Amino acid sequence: MKSEYQPKVIGFLCNWCSYAGADMAGTSRMRYPQNIRIIRVPCSGRVDPLFVVKCFQRGADGVLVSGCHPGDCHYTEGNYHTRRRFALLREFLDYLGIAKERMRVEWVSASEGQKFADLLSDFTAELAGLGPRSKILDG
Repeated sequence: MKSEYQPKVIGFLCNWCSYAGADMAGTSRMRYPQNIRIIRVPCSGRVDPLFVVKCFQRGADGVLVSGCHPGDCHYTEGNYHTRRRFALLREFLDYLGIAKERMRVEWVSASEGQKFADLLSDFTAELAGLGPRSKILDG
């Protein structure tokens, strides 16, 4: 019996908000796809765009970068840096041959467990619709 395709998702989640939101979703037993591999970072502003490119290089189907809502960053301006940095990377992904839809930047607070679960469900469904990503980049 052939198993259904499940995309590989890497999630860079800020310690103060998004990771806590994901934790709330888990401890509240909210249903969401289990195909995300979470990397806990101090702030979304600390995620280097090359980390995202490396994830795609290593076979990820999608990458989620999530942090505090703008104005609520524990480090004051980290999420503003994230927003600017990944707006540029989004355009660069086309140049690399990777669909823009395979990367998302979202804001999730610690109290938004349901939002995290819904976000991950939507993202996984969108990636499943795109199908597996072929390796284009040299490793």
